[in-house]
Amino acid sequence: MTKECEFIRKCGAFYVLTINDDFPAGRPFGAIMEIDDYLYISTADTKEVYKQLKHNNNMQIIALKPGTREWIRVSGIASECTDVTVKQKMLEECPVLSKHYSSADALHYNVFKIKIVNSEFH
Repeated sequence: MTKECEFIRKCGAFYVLTINDDFPAGRPFGAIMEIDDYLYISTADTKEVYKQLKHNNNMQIIALKPGTREWIRVSGIASECTDVTVKQKMLEECPVLSKHYSSADALHYNVFKIKIVNSEFH
């Protein structure tokens, strides 16, 4: 596991930032996984974050480790992943998602693969 994914998982909640027209948009997430040095997050295609990532795939993840002043910023490029095997693995690694999605082919369930461009630990 990359140091980025390991750190973010220890934080619990993290923030995904996207571009909304000319302004940044951020929201909390709680599920992340890694395969082959790529990070993966999931969202519904009914949400603004999905639309924003499809329109402009530049994004960031920011996470603060609870009880500390340690934090990370990961800049990346997101691309939608339609591989059902990957989507199933995401459900298995992040059981919190089962509250929202019953299976890897559930309606509105989408996964984004994130290529890490830069990461900063603070």
